[in-house]
Amino acid sequence: MSVSEPEPSQDSRITTIEELHEYLYKGLQLEHATLPPYLTALYSLQPGKNSDAWHVIRVVAVEEMLHLTLVANVLNAVGGSPNLIRPGFVPDYPTRLPCGPDYFDVHLRPFSPEALDTFLKIEKPAQAADEEDRLVPVDWAALGLTSDGAAPPSDRLAELEESGTVLGLVPGEPTQRFLSIGEFYEEIMRGINHLEDQAREAGTTIFTGDPGRQVTPEYFYSGGGDVIEVTGRDTAMAALTLVAEQGEGLHGGIYDSQDEIAHYYRFQQLEKGRYYQKGDEPGLPCGPELHVDWDAVYPVKPDIKLADLQADPEILAAAEEFNRSYATFLTNINLAYNGQPELLLKAVWEMFRIRDTMNRLIRNPLSGHAGMHAGPTFEL
Repeated sequence: MSVSEPEPSQDSRITTIEELHEYLYKGLQLEHATLPPYLTALYSLQPGKNSDAWHVIRVVAVEEMLHLTLVANVLNAVGGSPNLIRPGFVPDYPTRLPCGPDYFDVHLRPFSPEALDTFLKIEKPAQAADEEDRLVPVDWAALGLTSDGAAPPSDRLAELEESGTVLGLVPGEPTQRFLSIGEFYEEIMRGINHLEDQAREAGTTIFTGDPGRQVTPEYFYSGGGDVIEVTGRDTAMAALTLVAEQGEGLHGGIYDSQDEIAHYYRFQQLEKGRYYQKGDEPGLPCGPELHVDWDAVYPVKPDIKLADLQADPEILAAAEEFNRSYATFLTNINLAYNGQPELLLKAVWEMFRIRDTMNRLIRNPLSGHAGMHAGPTFEL
């Protein structure tokens, strides 16, 4: 993990409760943005094959749902309102994430060495050497948005965010991005400490949210860790630390604080062809061999859009049905995070419909795209 519980004395870029709410919204957006790529790769695996890859990707996807819920609990606890149906919440793939030392495209594509490389970049641990290294500049020229590398005007930045083309610009500092997801969450924890210290000096607290909006363990079971009910500073820190740890590992190590392998190292097992075991060093798994068959995968057309399906009316109808189902899925989760936690049970049922429709898409060849199969478009 590249974050540790920050000290109240550390400087924070977050100076108002409104800025904290926006950072936490970006956290929701970031956690969700990984789901479509992970799910597309997962369901591109041919049935009965690549069981190791299936298990690894599925575990990570399930834990991303846990992360989404934990961030929502923190946002609700500090008086915010999660909004998973805000324009631009679902990215327009390919997209760029707001964290990492290098910008890279995140595609919707089948399981492949290229997809795995992207997953490793998403989850890569990166701890800044000093304060100045925690943020790195956005390379607008590399994004193809300017010719000289200068940031586009503010109205253009807002348009890019609302469309989902560029995901999660740093609130108040749109020309910057964080070195890693861990550094992003550390900033949020610093902000919570800073604002809570100020509030306590005034005899109040920032944790003013309705406790009834918390998703508690009885409403959520994922097998990928426990939901934490956020009631104050300590539980907020525990929730956000778990999110960062499960992605990058405790202090950048292989395991998180619950003694589970972090996402980065789960994916690295597929790259190295071996499982990690206790006592291994990062990058050197010495456990049992892990088999990956790169050919036992449906060749989903990367970043497919509804416009690519016009020659296949039945596939187009299935893709539109998938998008409606996914929109319903997000709507139910949004309602669950906004005072109706029991609706998470309905969202789980909706996930099965999503899976079935996704399978129908991925297993069908496309007309006019030689050797390519259909896939979900996530155009909401």
